[in-house]
Parts: sequence; structure tokens; C-alpha cells
Amino acid sequence: MAALTATALCIGWIWTRADAVSPAALPSGNPGLRTVDPSVKPTPTPAPQGKVLGTLLVAANKDSMPIMGSAWSETGASRIGLYGGAAIWLTVHENYNSDSDWGNVVAFGQLTPTVKVTSTPAGLKSAATQAGSRAIIGLYGEGAKISATTHKAITVDGHPGHEITTRVAVSAPKLTETFSTVLIAVVDRGDGTAAVSIGDIAGSTPTWIQVWRTKVSQIKINR
Repeated sequence: MAALTATALCIGWIWTRADAVSPAALPSGNPGLRTVDPSVKPTPTPAPQGKVLGTLLVAANKDSMPIMGSAWSETGASRIGLYGGAAIWLTVHENYNSDSDWGNVVAFGQLTPTVKVTSTPAGLKSAATQAGSRAIIGLYGEGAKISATTHKAITVDGHPGHEITTRVAVSAPKLTETFSTVLIAVVDRGDGTAAVSIGDIAGSTPTWIQVWRTKVSQIKINR
């Protein structure tokens, strides 16, 4: 279940980008320095973003995953914490508290490059755990209560991977949902990186869980 409000969809990635510094003049008295215009310290390169193109979620590295269905719409930047990814949204409870929507979200992208993926069952399980932790904290905060966690090995597009499924307890005024199912799939790309799909499915819409698994099985790795 995508625990996102209408405003939360615009929050952005869970990591921060450095702010641009104010322009500053170069020191005087050194003719060997040439003025750079504009004379500002460059900001770090923004993280790449994926796109929804037709019926596909396309990561920045050109890996792709089919969208969940035509009723789903592209969101703004998500809080799921994937690198070079894109996300789609399906409203389950519209204005459930007269202010926010509650629904399902699915994102596809990569783990941040700072996480090196080891091409072993243990390494893929570790990568999936890290991806899931980032997503759950981004969506529900560090105090999220999880239960009924399962793990299994998967194979996608000829690549080994790992799937984690867990329940996150939900409690919000005027909301009938009591839990969400968070699904994490990590697929070894064979180069020390991993393709990642995260699904957050409301407890009242379990049929979308199998749809997510079907779409994950159709992920294509850009070779």
C-alpha cells in the first residue's frame, strides 16, 4: 500500500542535494588565475531519473519493467529511494481524511551506486534488505513496524535475484487500512549493480501483489 499523501508525492528523493553556494569573487593579486563565469562552486550532478514511457517504467540506465496497468498514473519524484528510477501510483482511498489520498505505489530503478552488489545469494539478499529498508523508512519512517517477512530467490531475464515480502502496520485517523504489503525485488545486473522494483500495496487490494510479481518477471536488463 502506498502510504503517500498527495503532497508527499512531491517530497523528492530521500537523499539530499547540496545547495548552490553564493557567487564569490576570485582572490585578487594573482594574475595566474583566470575568472570563471559564473564564479560559483558547481553543485553535485543531480541523480538521474527514470521515466514512464508508454507501457514501461524505464530506469535511467535503460532497464525496463512493464507498468502495473492503465489505471496507474506516473507520480512525481518518489520517496522510495531508488537511483535513476520512476514510480507509478494508484489511488485506493481518495481524500480519506478530507485532505490526503491513500493508495498503491510501484517504483523501478537501481540501488544507489554507493551500494555494491555481490553476485551471490547472500549478497543479493543483503542488497534486497538494504533496498527495502530505504523504501520503508522513506515511506513510513524509522519507527515502522514490520511483520510476516519472507525471502525467496528469483530469476529474472536470466539474472539471479532476491524477493522480500513484508507487512507494515498502518494506523491513521479515518483510514480503514491496517497494514500494507511491501515487496522488494532485486535483480543482479552482472556488473556490481542491481535493478530494483519496490511495490507498496494496500492491505485491502491484495490482487495487485500477483500483478507486481508478474511485472517483475518481465523486467528487461539493458545489456
